[in-house]
Amino acid sequence: MAHEHKLEIFRGLWKFKSNVSKIWGVFAFLCVVTAVEVYLGITKPEALTQHRFLAMKWLNWIFIILTLVKAYYITWDFMHQRDETKAMRRAVVWTAVFLICYLILILLIEGDYIFDIYKENYVKFDF
Repeated sequence: MAHEHKLEIFRGLWKFKSNVSKIWGVFAFLCVVTAVEVYLGITKPEALTQHRFLAMKWLNWIFIILTLVKAYYITWDFMHQRDETKAMRRAVVWTAVFLICYLILILLIEGDYIFDIYKENYVKFDF
């Protein structure tokens, strides 16, 4: 018995006629998000690099959010999480979400510590 895949993305706002067209639609969306990331990485708008939120520049937050959006859609559509049971989706997605949040927290804490060390020109390891 063949399983019928859901042929829409963005919660039904964008519908497709076949699996192939859906793959190309998701690919196009991921390309647009990547193009936005590359554009912001090359131009680095001053408005996003001067102001900070939670000890990090707004530009870095935008990169993190766009990367999470891409990871979500890759998992959701290309790894077929959309067609799994609710428990399986939660087991995969929530584990990744908590792991990513934990890693971002570690990066923020360690990065802030290293920034403070280099800012005060005090680098000494006393073992």
